[in-house]
Amino acid sequence: MSELVNESVKEIRRDLTYLAHWRTWEYVFWIVAFASIFVLPGHYLILTEIAWLALFALSLDLLLGYAGVISLGHAAYFGFGAYAAGLLAKHGIIAEPVLALLAAGFAAMLLGFATSFLVMRGSDLTRLMVTLGISLVLRELANRYSNITGGFDGLQGVIINPLLGRFEFDIYGKVSYIYCLVVLFVMFLIARRIVHSPFGLSLRAIRNNPLRASAVGIPVNLRLIAIYTIAAFYAGVAGALSTQTTAFTSLDVFSFDRSADLLLVLIIGGTGYLYGGIIGAVLFKVLQDVISSFTPQYWQFWIGLILVLIVLAGRERMSRWFDMTRRTALVTLGLQRILQRGGKL
Repeated sequence: MSELVNESVKEIRRDLTYLAHWRTWEYVFWIVAFASIFVLPGHYLILTEIAWLALFALSLDLLLGYAGVISLGHAAYFGFGAYAAGLLAKHGIIAEPVLALLAAGFAAMLLGFATSFLVMRGSDLTRLMVTLGISLVLRELANRYSNITGGFDGLQGVIINPLLGRFEFDIYGKVSYIYCLVVLFVMFLIARRIVHSPFGLSLRAIRNNPLRASAVGIPVNLRLIAIYTIAAFYAGVAGALSTQTTAFTSLDVFSFDRSADLLLVLIIGGTGYLYGGIIGAVLFKVLQDVISSFTPQYWQFWIGLILVLIVLAGRERMSRWFDMTRRTALVTLGLQRILQRGGKL
């Protein structure tokens, strides 16, 4: 019996190791991402927004895509991290941006841990309302104590010191983009390790069937509290990046629109797939930038129309179309090579 158990454990370890292996296309993806530093020098500002938005989407994907917990107020932790980083920089409490980034992330993580006990109570509908309520409460608190946060005028007088004491944030946004991209990559590596660990597998079991997961001995509530806290940390770091790269933050970081845009990013890119949030952030910002240049007043209408088409077509059907197109291209390429060889197989 013990031999069977040992074999099962070894097989599970082999499967986890295989899943954790990097694919070739993943290396290509990140090479292209870092190559954009040199290839797109005139688009650093929008690339910076894409980087911290991708990290923000990654935080919600950990929660929604892998644990099945939906949130309408995930901007609460984004905003808390943004204000934490801004206040730390404004009052010179932590001068080094990297240390301030970590401090803001941990502050959001503590808030996420404290509120997770409320969020995890009840059904999905209750969680939606509780997460939205937390975001609204924080927004009103930030507005109430305007002597600290600046209220509707935003947090003024934020001065970000040079990164690592050497690299100043320039007006063109090159340092900001490299900074955000490196942070995104490091956080992605950590998230990838999390989702391919036994902890990540337990989250998927909870997402698929919480009752069955509880029956096999998985502590459902503790797992959900843990991933909620981790997701809050990721959101706080994303918020801190937005403040550090713009030297400004306002009550808008707590708004419902911020959380709604985040859900749109995940709808476009897909959930339960770490690259989905990154791809969704790229497509969302590019669509927003391109469409708003043509119709500044109605860009939201066209993005909404694209989302409707995605929903009507269905992601699985679109995936089948892509696979069929890829196979057709491969067959065509093979036939061309056969013809080039004189028709010989």
